[in-house]
Amino acid sequence: MNTIKHWPLYIAGAWRDGGGAKYNTCYPATGEVVGTLNAADAGDVEAAIQGAHEAYLQGHWSQRKPHERAAVLYRIAHLIREQAEDLAQLQRRDNGKPINETRALVASAAGTFQFFASACETLEETITPPRGDYMSMSVYEAMGVVAAITPWNSPIASEAQKIAPALAGGNSVVVKPAEITPLLALELARICEEAGLPKGVLSVLPGKGSVIGDLITRHPLVRRVSFTGGTSVGKHIAQIAAEKLMPVSLELGGKSPTIVLEDADLDHAVAGVLYGIFSSSGESCIAGSRLFVARPIYKEFMDRLAKGAEKLRVGDPSDTGTQMGPLISESHRASVERYVKIGLDEGGVLRVGGERPKGELYDKGSYFLPTIIEGLKNTDTICQEEIFGPVLVAMAFDDMDDLVAQANDSVYALAAGIWTRDYKKAWHLARVLKAGNVWINTYKQFSIATPFGGWRDSGLGREKGRLGILQYMEQKAVYWGMNEQPLPWAN
Repeated sequence: MNTIKHWPLYIAGAWRDGGGAKYNTCYPATGEVVGTLNAADAGDVEAAIQGAHEAYLQGHWSQRKPHERAAVLYRIAHLIREQAEDLAQLQRRDNGKPINETRALVASAAGTFQFFASACETLEETITPPRGDYMSMSVYEAMGVVAAITPWNSPIASEAQKIAPALAGGNSVVVKPAEITPLLALELARICEEAGLPKGVLSVLPGKGSVIGDLITRHPLVRRVSFTGGTSVGKHIAQIAAEKLMPVSLELGGKSPTIVLEDADLDHAVAGVLYGIFSSSGESCIAGSRLFVARPIYKEFMDRLAKGAEKLRVGDPSDTGTQMGPLISESHRASVERYVKIGLDEGGVLRVGGERPKGELYDKGSYFLPTIIEGLKNTDTICQEEIFGPVLVAMAFDDMDDLVAQANDSVYALAAGIWTRDYKKAWHLARVLKAGNVWINTYKQFSIATPFGGWRDSGLGREKGRLGILQYMEQKAVYWGMNEQPLPWAN
């Protein structure tokens, strides 16, 4: 796994170098080169999309019976499981996540293909109630060429959540992985090919999002884009989509509130809050980065939370005991450090962390300690802007109405967490909080069977869920005339 490998791209069913500049992918824990590849260029984008469109028109995939497409998706799931450890180790080196987490992400990807294989072969079309002398039906068909633009923080899982339902719907798929973490998408393409996916149906185009992603999104043959990433890029994609009248799914940023009520089980709440913000080193759109604690328990809770944060094991991602690995890059760590300084300059008080860990192990990697800042108002900068790192801002609250107002005072509305033993309060908060996903007495738990997405600047559309396949299909009405006599208007 430590050998530097040159990776070809997968373009319209052919493995070849991209036409763009050669670049390296590096291991965030040490900076060492993991692989080299040539980025895609405009010619590669055109070749991939034209190949995808031709494959769609030929119908070798789009016209297969649903159970036949499902059989290929089941094989993809099987192959992912068969090669799970190699994939997990490669993802660890591609983006620096701890090995336990990358193993879970690989398992999630396999489960996603299995789930949408099942959804594909059991999707039912509908005979609708007639209101005349006809039989009416609602049916679903593939869109054609769709694009999946994925982030660097959870590559194989994010790619599976877009590729699997798009393929299940009979589409051809062009994947644009994050420039700095392209390797799992390429491995997934290899597995899809091995499983029997026809040539041209899938392409993978690494490169700069501002170039390759833009070309893909603007292309007239691309019928839908599913994007996970930053809000500003998502809004740019939405503008292009509006010009094309093209549907999009946008899973964007978050500044999620976590609420601890006075009657909460503190053992569960402390563990859940730590996991919600510091797992994945805080590089997660759903990270519970704003903490609201009932004032009567604030001191006790924060003492326990601070001790828990200080005990978290930050270190080598290959060690199964590691809970937090490095951040994705030096530049991203510098961004996190700038936000911490802003918070302190605005009057925040550093409770734990706020700096790079010390020691030889950390000299080469982009490590940063779990950080908790107190003493700020919800209107301050780091309470409003997404940091995408291991930084938690903690605030006390006195009044439930004021709590709800503060929790909802954000341009984002992706997730929220609630810790309480009172089921009525939990239900009330879950309904009044503005968020696409709410966890009660748990956090950051996922099911491929449950739709996921955000409101407001956190995006639009939903991924996952049995009906997630329909986002990649066009709905069509079909009427069968049953009248014995000609239509009366013509007489």
